[in-house]
Amino acid sequence: MTPFHLWIYLQTTPLFWLTATLAAFLVADTLAKAAGRRAIVNNVLIAIALLGALLKLTGTDYQTYFNGAQFVHFLLGPATVALGVPIYDNFGLVRRNFWPLASALLIGAIVAIASAVLVARGLGAPREVLIAIAPKSVTAPVAMAVTEALGGAPPLTAVLVIMTGILGAIIVTPLMDALGVKDYAARGFAVGLASHGIGTARAFAVDPVAGVFAGLAMGLNAIVTPAVIPALLPWLIRIATS
Repeated sequence: MTPFHLWIYLQTTPLFWLTATLAAFLVADTLAKAAGRRAIVNNVLIAIALLGALLKLTGTDYQTYFNGAQFVHFLLGPATVALGVPIYDNFGLVRRNFWPLASALLIGAIVAIASAVLVARGLGAPREVLIAIAPKSVTAPVAMAVTEALGGAPPLTAVLVIMTGILGAIIVTPLMDALGVKDYAARGFAVGLASHGIGTARAFAVDPVAGVFAGLAMGLNAIVTPAVIPALLPWLIRIATS
């Protein structure tokens, strides 16, 4: 069997792309660890670049890749639910900060939606893009479901969600330091609310308390944003187009 025929066989095997995805992340995480876990060396961004280059070089379409790597997509749900464990372990701390957290959650969710939609519309984005960008700060499965229900393009939402998460994970530490925010609960809640799972992973890498509050914000925002968007989005679009 020639290398070409071997490649044709491997790329049609579901486990190949799952293995490639895991290998890309392990390489990316090794590089991030070697760099001292600095925010700019983001393992998710590196893994995406490695996989993107492989797909481009091999001429593999997305559907072929997803057929093999969809098990990782399936695990997004259980991984999100698993964030409830550290939240439960720190429930007393969460309860003592209930009202500040509730206020920050509602205001943060509204600002995340409104700012994205108004800026995108100001730059000339069409309605389909406005729908896709509105839930960008929610975890991917929820954001894609919201976009699909509103008649948008879920694949575009997935891209925007990932970009938001990576950007938030990169800038959260220097931004919070610049603003003088020392409380790790506040720092974690902010990044979890704005940057969902990728931001939450970064928060856990920085401080356990930050990770707990990031996971809390991520989970609650997955409830609040889908409830707010249907009422808020048409109003924002009318304002932006008037």
